[in-house]
Amino acid sequence: MGGKETIKQLRLLNPEVKAIVSSGYSEDPIMANFAAYGFSGGIAKPFKAAEFIEVLDQVLNRPEG
Repeated sequence: MGGKETIKQLRLLNPEVKAIVSSGYSEDPIMANFAAYGFSGGIAKPFKAAEFIEVLDQVLNRPEG
């Protein structure tokens, strides 16, 4: 199961789940528009720990809306 199907299944279990997509493929349409696919954030591989922490902080501290 890929990320696209996984997020669909997770959203069925919990519509408010927060998920971050990560890929090394810059041409991936999910990476270009992660919110349209149900993800809360996205980060391109390879990434540094500090970059991941920044995305994680944005996702976890984003106001609901």
